[in-house]
Amino acid sequence: MKTVIGEILPLAIVVTVSPINIVAAILLLFSKRPVLNASCYLGGFVAGVAAVFGLLTIVADTVGLSTDSSRSRGASAVVLVLGVVLLVVAVRKFRSRPGPGETSPMPTWMDGIAGFGPGKSLTVGAAVGAGNPKNVAVALASAVALASAGLPVGEAVGVIAVYTVVASLGVAAPIVAMLFLGDRSDEVLGGWESWLNRNNAAMMAVLYLVFGVILVGRGIAGI
Repeated sequence: MKTVIGEILPLAIVVTVSPINIVAAILLLFSKRPVLNASCYLGGFVAGVAAVFGLLTIVADTVGLSTDSSRSRGASAVVLVLGVVLLVVAVRKFRSRPGPGETSPMPTWMDGIAGFGPGKSLTVGAAVGAGNPKNVAVALASAVALASAGLPVGEAVGVIAVYTVVASLGVAAPIVAMLFLGDRSDEVLGGWESWLNRNNAAMMAVLYLVFGVILVGRGIAGI
C-alpha cells in the first residue's frame, strides 16, 4: 500500500495545483454566499475525483491489469502512452502560453460563476473533478498503478482516499485562506487569481513535462 501511495502522490499533485480548479473556488468566494458556495464546489470536486479514480480502478482491474508478468507489461504500456500524451500536452501548453501582460482565457462555464448558488456550485465541482480531461488522464495513470498492485479492497479504498485528499488541497486552500485571513482575504485571493491566470499555461506545461517524463520512464522500465 505504501508503495502505491508513493507512486500516485506525485500524480495527485498535478490535479491539486491545476489553476482552473483553484480559480473556480476563488471566484465563488466572491459570490453572495462565498463560504457555502465554495464549500459545495469543494464537496462536489472531492466526490468527482474519488468517483473517477474508483471507476477507472475497477475498469483497470476488470481488464486484468494485475501483477503477473504479461498483464504487468500491459499496465506499463498504458502508463507509457499516458506519459507520451502528457508530453504532447506540455508542448501544446507551452506554445499556447500568453504573452507578457496577457492572461490565459478561462473556460466558458466560468461565465457568471459569481452568481452560482450552492446546488450549481456542487454540480460544477463534481463535473470538474470527474470530467476535466487532465484530471481523468492523471486518474487513469493512478488507477493503473493501483490495479496492478493487487491490493485488498480495504487498502485500495485507503489509497483512493489519500489520492482524493491530496488532489483536493488546491481547491480547499482558498476557502481556508478566507476563513483565517478575514478582511485581508479579498486582497490575497485576488492576487492568487491574477497570478494563476497569468501563469496557467506555463505552470501546467512544466508539470505535464515533468510527470510525462516520469510516466514514460515507468512505462519503459515495466515493458
